[in-house]
Amino acid sequence: MKKYILSSLAVLAATLFISCNDALDTEPRVTEMTGATFPGKPADVEALLSATYSIMCTMGGGDNSGILNNPFYWWSLMSDDCYGSGGLQDNVAKSLHHFTTASSNQYEYDFTLLYGGISRANNIIETIDNVPWTADQQATRNQLLGEAFFMRGLYYMWLSQLYGDVPLITSTVITDDMQQQVSADEFIYPQIISDFVSAKNLMKPERANGSGHADKYCAEAFLARAYMFWAGFYQKAGELKNGAPDITLVEGQEGCPGGKLTKTDVVNGLRDIVANGGYKLRPDFRSLWQYSNSYLLAEALDGKNHAYKFIADMNKADCFDQPGNGNGNTEELFQIQFMNASSWNIGGTYCNPRMYSNYLSCFWGLRNGATNDNGKRDKTYPFNQGWGQGTPSRNIWVDWTAAEEAGGYTDLRKKASLIDLNDKDEVASYTFEKDDCEESGYAVKKYADVNLDANPSDNDSWWKQAPGYSSSSLDNPQQGDHFEDYYLMRYSDVLLMLTELTGEASYMNQVQKRAGVPQTAYSLKAVQDERRWEFALEGIRFNDMRRWSGIDSGEGSYAAKALQAQSGQVITYLGNKTKPMEHMTCSWSKRYAATNGFLPKPQSQINLMKGALTQNPGWDENTPANEYTYKVIY
Repeated sequence: MKKYILSSLAVLAATLFISCNDALDTEPRVTEMTGATFPGKPADVEALLSATYSIMCTMGGGDNSGILNNPFYWWSLMSDDCYGSGGLQDNVAKSLHHFTTASSNQYEYDFTLLYGGISRANNIIETIDNVPWTADQQATRNQLLGEAFFMRGLYYMWLSQLYGDVPLITSTVITDDMQQQVSADEFIYPQIISDFVSAKNLMKPERANGSGHADKYCAEAFLARAYMFWAGFYQKAGELKNGAPDITLVEGQEGCPGGKLTKTDVVNGLRDIVANGGYKLRPDFRSLWQYSNSYLLAEALDGKNHAYKFIADMNKADCFDQPGNGNGNTEELFQIQFMNASSWNIGGTYCNPRMYSNYLSCFWGLRNGATNDNGKRDKTYPFNQGWGQGTPSRNIWVDWTAAEEAGGYTDLRKKASLIDLNDKDEVASYTFEKDDCEESGYAVKKYADVNLDANPSDNDSWWKQAPGYSSSSLDNPQQGDHFEDYYLMRYSDVLLMLTELTGEASYMNQVQKRAGVPQTAYSLKAVQDERRWEFALEGIRFNDMRRWSGIDSGEGSYAAKALQAQSGQVITYLGNKTKPMEHMTCSWSKRYAATNGFLPKPQSQINLMKGALTQNPGWDENTPANEYTYKVIY
């Protein structure tokens, strides 16, 4: 297990280069470094790069205005695999799930942060040669530049998938033209893919090995993800095995040859990862998640009270905290890392006290007793209590079970990903809160926080066993002790993308074999199912649904129909366990068709841009306001 409790990507650099103030002092003083003199040495570039990476930690940890700002959490909530859930007051989570908004700037946080990350990447790209690189340092220089291109491409991909057409800013000097909103299809995706091409050509052919940095293989994998979204969503290419269009690359960018990028180029990059990256699937899917740690296994083998039976058949070598597993494991290509550096004193509009912890664990924590017994885990052991927002839908459990029954098999991933709250072997004594709404009877297991049985009523954390741990930096383990990496790209995704692009089932079969399910021939339906099961609640499915649908595909699209299938599912709300799920304003299919899955751009930014930025369809004056405005239905 990697020692990420007290070390991560340059917190000092993050402190130096991330401003959390509302107003910036733009006039350099005599003692300050400027773009003409900084960076002056390789370590300066590394510090700037750490600040660029740290945007992910800001988004992936903590909360602001009642919502976790990890975009993959948002995409989970917007998919058919999650409900908004939580309590009556948790309107942001339910807003996302119902494609509505309770305020005009509700989704501004990530919009602003992503442009901040893009700005930092632009700064590195422009100033890297302020450093007097020697001939022996060229490989280091190219690696750092490649990482900057990678992060710019990554942040623009997330930005455009969240908000659609936005300004394309590729310089720290922002011209009037750059402030104009441009087509994501025609301008932003060619830039994203060109950035990933530059990254893979500049970076060393060596693995980053869980360091938190990007490498060549990360760039090849995200190049494929970006290309497949562009081809499926914007170009409506359909079944990619049968062909996909070329995309024109940016000319004159270092590391990018220009010309056309083909599907074959994308496939060759994925094959390079398989042949040369050294990645491999962990033998046991459960190894990827912290509930499989060896301390809980020892309790299970000793037969202690409340011992967690689900992992009792695991080999100790496959446990989360054993070499090759957990943080930095052999199938982790890229991730958000977290550390014990949160503080209640972190202030500012775009900073929050829990920004260095994987606060998703708290958001997905069980609400049982949360109102009157916050942090006490005897009722939910081995899982922690939390806010209970974004719980799994009944749809994913019902659909998964139907697939198992039709195929005559048991898929290990279902119970490895989801907690059945009615199963006494999972949670001994679960009761719903009086203000629960949109509860399905299931919870997320993948990122669930866990503790040990020594005293399960304590506000405790299993991470106390990790090397280097002293105490929670927040003096509250329930809120601060969340250090599990958030996976952004796993090797299984590389394998499934290869099968989808080529029709070669052997790659998908590796994923199926690990899960203990029958190995099947290629079909698009088989790939769609495998991706849904393998990446359940990891935020991947929503954009998969969108690219399998294509833009402007209406209420009959794959995504619209899958989302609408939530209607009528039985949920628990306010103690009533017979409530049929319903959309709060109209229907999921109508809201998806109206928005194409994009969020509204923040009105404050539209006002600031004075006409250069326009509101997305489905959120503008052409759509009845009562269809996109949050409505209390509980």
